Amino acid sequence: MTAAAAQTSRLPGEKVAAGLVKGLAEEVIDLDGRIGQLDRDIAARFHRHRLAEVICSLPGMGFRLGAEFLAAVGDLAWFASADHLAAYAGLAPVPNDSGKRTGRRHRPQRYHRGLRRVFYLAALTSIGCCGVSRAYYDRKRSQGKQSKTALIALAGRRLNVLWAMLRDLRPYQPAGRAITAPAA
Repeated sequence: MTAAAAQTSRLPGEKVAAGLVKGLAEEVIDLDGRIGQLDRDIAARFHRHRLAEVICSLPGMGFRLGAEFLAAVGDLAWFASADHLAAYAGLAPVPNDSGKRTGRRHRPQRYHRGLRRVFYLAALTSIGCCGVSRAYYDRKRSQGKQSKTALIALAGRRLNVLWAMLRDLRPYQPAGRAITAPAA
């Protein structure tokens, strides 16, 4: 601003451009405030759900991904097992065999892309904040898997972990930590 005020040469459309920039900046600031309020509303609504604490305890799953998960899944009773949920999310590979080829698998054609996105982003986030997830990802990479393939494998693993957590209504416990029974 100081440099602009000290400028001695003027351009023909300078005042018009300055008005446009000011208007756009005000709109961005207003939009940022509205997004923040919407985030607070979503977080408040999500945390009222009975499974919110369990879902958020899984590293990489915050209120936004948790809310997307609940919106995509609806009622977990619709899924008989974690494998059914994984198939719905597109994280369970399906056979691509023919008369000459066997054992080849690929991503299914029909799946819930939003749910797959939730687990993909949660897996991507968990690599940086969860040692167990990082170790699993590194193990898959050392087995020769490409980065994206290893990440999808981790997403499927995390889906299984979340399924077990929701089934038992228990928050996340890292591997190696024993769950103690409450004192009677």
